[in-house]
Amino acid sequence: MQAEVKGTTAPILEVTLDPGDEVISTHGELSWMTANVVMSQTANTGGGKGLMAGLKRIAGGGGLFLTRYQASGGQGSVVFAAKMPGRIFPIEITSAGGYLVHRHGWLCGTSGITPTVGMQQSFRGGLWGGDGFVLEKLEGNGTAWVELAGEITQYDLVAGQTLLVHPGHIGVFQDSVSFTITRVPGITNKLFGGDGYHLVALTGPGTIWLQSMPLPILAGALEPFLGGGGSPGADAAVGGSLGGIIGGVLGRSV
Repeated sequence: MQAEVKGTTAPILEVTLDPGDEVISTHGELSWMTANVVMSQTANTGGGKGLMAGLKRIAGGGGLFLTRYQASGGQGSVVFAAKMPGRIFPIEITSAGGYLVHRHGWLCGTSGITPTVGMQQSFRGGLWGGDGFVLEKLEGNGTAWVELAGEITQYDLVAGQTLLVHPGHIGVFQDSVSFTITRVPGITNKLFGGDGYHLVALTGPGTIWLQSMPLPILAGALEPFLGGGGSPGADAAVGGSLGGIIGGVLGRSV
């Protein structure tokens, strides 16, 4: 198997499959493929956990099955395209540790990867349109490719070092990093700060990747230009309610 990220601002991931190779993804990730690539549905990956992993994905708003791609009768290729300007990059997962990824960040992976819901938190105040804050956990053995929006910033946190992050900017972090949901301090900050009600406290040791342009915040920035009557300083908490509008513009519901 060979994988190549092509492009810059709106990249694609092209995976070349030899006979016997396979790659898995959630539904709706395929962009194009050669005619000899066979698609099938599976609840069980090489990483194991089968039906239980599928039930955990459902609990996090995903599906019971994953889509599997295999080449038949020779070499084939399958392509996954970014849905927003940003980056696609690989992470290597071993039995020594996995990763947690924001809800729509996992693009695809080798068959040894097991994706499940890692955390689901409902917020008050309309944040994310009722979806809450959902993290997907990637574990097992193999390579996973993730898609993050905008510019990507990496931090290597030492033990005990904490970074407070707006939930929408969470990209990927190692599962050695602990995380807790904390409220924005101060009633005036909550009511007038325009930053929502919650932050995520990420505490090392481990590496984290943050994204600069999550969809809900982009939705808030575009809202004045879509006839919604809002102002450029619209509260980030309205992002979820605007997700359906922006999803229609960008081709994906959020």
